[in-house]
Amino acid sequence: MKFAKELTERFLRYVAIPSESNGRAGVVPSSEGQRELARLLEGELREMGLEEIELDEHAILTARLPGNKPGAPAIGWVAHLDTVPVSLSPEVHPQILHYEGGDVCLNAEKDIWLRLAEHPELAEYVGQDIVFTDGTSVLGSDDKAAIANVMTMLSALVADKSIPHGDIRVAFVPDEEIGLCGAKLMDLEKWKVDFAYTIDCCSVGEIVYETFNAGSVLFEIEGVTAHPMSAKGVLVNPLLVGADIMACFDRKQTPEHTDGHDGYWWFWGCEANDSRCTLRMNIRDHSKENYEARKKYVLDVVDMIRVRHPRAKIDVTLTDVYGNIIDALGEDRGPIDMLYQACDELGITPKTIAMRGGTDGSVLSVRGVLTPNYFTGGLNFHSNAEFLPIPSLCKSHAMTMKLIELAAR
Repeated sequence: MKFAKELTERFLRYVAIPSESNGRAGVVPSSEGQRELARLLEGELREMGLEEIELDEHAILTARLPGNKPGAPAIGWVAHLDTVPVSLSPEVHPQILHYEGGDVCLNAEKDIWLRLAEHPELAEYVGQDIVFTDGTSVLGSDDKAAIANVMTMLSALVADKSIPHGDIRVAFVPDEEIGLCGAKLMDLEKWKVDFAYTIDCCSVGEIVYETFNAGSVLFEIEGVTAHPMSAKGVLVNPLLVGADIMACFDRKQTPEHTDGHDGYWWFWGCEANDSRCTLRMNIRDHSKENYEARKKYVLDVVDMIRVRHPRAKIDVTLTDVYGNIIDALGEDRGPIDMLYQACDELGITPKTIAMRGGTDGSVLSVRGVLTPNYFTGGLNFHSNAEFLPIPSLCKSHAMTMKLIELAAR
């Protein structure tokens, strides 16, 4: 708990800046709050005296702390600036409560509660100080707990130059939540590391080096309009064409019916009127072979629906969003093995998970920089039930410091 005060202060300072990403913006960064947060971090990095600090037009912030141990590997840490865009307030109002068990009243005025019956994971944290939301927003430990972790690590190394380490490069990137956009735009010719880490999963001990292969699908349907009184044989209802498309996808292969290594289809958006219908769907699968088969099935469905509705115009756009870290692993497991060694030396029980999502490491690993992922300590990401036990945040930071130690041995 040596760094608890600094970690907590930094976390609260960073979540005070609204930085929700916007999937409809069409630019990177997709929100000015992310740029504001990047500027704040840039100032703090300059105060620490880091080198090669660069904040580019996309709000990608990178910096280097020169190593003091010849031969030690250059390690990168990546954290994302944005919080998830959900139907909650972008303003975060955190509160620190000493949890004594039972239900937690997040907001007395609005009668918002975190019920132990609905969130039994709370029981593991009795007697701890925990950062909660006020029930109106996400907390933002995804991924501002990571930002606090990395900045506290840099501060510790600058303050204590006796700690041996190789070059350390950091990157704070925008728009992870809407397609890992920042990681895709990083200049890896400048950001040269031997390997890297993200800190972007949940409870203490979680280790991730397997993520989904991810794709997005856009269906654009143009029907034929007609007045109902003279519509027979003329009208082509684009909503019904869209419904026929959706009916071709197994309802048991959706997020609410799958877990573990199961892939899924997820129709998450629909915009329609009497002449046009737009459907948006995500494809996810851990298996590259199955992922490619799912993409082919989408095209087969569209071909079939075109035959069924020959007068409708149906366009489909398939986009690869990110790949599975494990597919880029190769022969070098060193950075992954260090995660397990760090857990062992810290007395942390590792929990290896196949992540049902992606991280910036999914993009960076495919681009040639192996980037596994470890825990922030936060729980219930992407909801107003998100919370961050401060002792867990400290354990995540201890992992970061231990990885530096192990790499320098």
